[in-house]
Amino acid sequence: MKATGIVRRIDDLGRVVIPKEIRRTMRIREGDPLEIYTDREGSVIFRKYSQLEDMAELAGELCETMYRVTSVPVVVTDRDCCIAAGGAPRKELVERGVSSELGQVMEERKPYYSSGEGLTLTEGDGRYQVEAVYPIISHGDVLGSVLLLHGDVPVGETEQKTAQIAAAFLGRHMES
Repeated sequence: MKATGIVRRIDDLGRVVIPKEIRRTMRIREGDPLEIYTDREGSVIFRKYSQLEDMAELAGELCETMYRVTSVPVVVTDRDCCIAAGGAPRKELVERGVSSELGQVMEERKPYYSSGEGLTLTEGDGRYQVEAVYPIISHGDVLGSVLLLHGDVPVGETEQKTAQIAAAFLGRHMES
């Protein structure tokens, strides 16, 4: 665990303020769910909670199936990192943070299509370019996205509809 040198007191309602620097670094926004647990040494740990992380296996199967059908690399992300991939190196992508530009596109809550120059998937790594983004929305909240990556096969209307269906399916699955 990394020490920050920042000390905060708990108020009379049991609240503690997470410093702005840490929130910015960890991409913690107002309304984000945090998981709170303790370790054996008595530390209290706050961890960003991702509902989609619990669905990584299902998302992985969905990505692999979509890749087999369309031959277009597919990635499913939560709001902060890649959780599943099909047709792209899973070990290189899963658990890697998404780029800030991709995060902004997700926050807009509408599909994104590349107009020539795609978005960078992960921060500081231009190897994987995003052709299309479909936000996963559940109960009005953006949980993540289904992405179509630049590959050997051009992304057409069929591939886009497939990704749109996948995002809608994952969003509805989270609501049930």
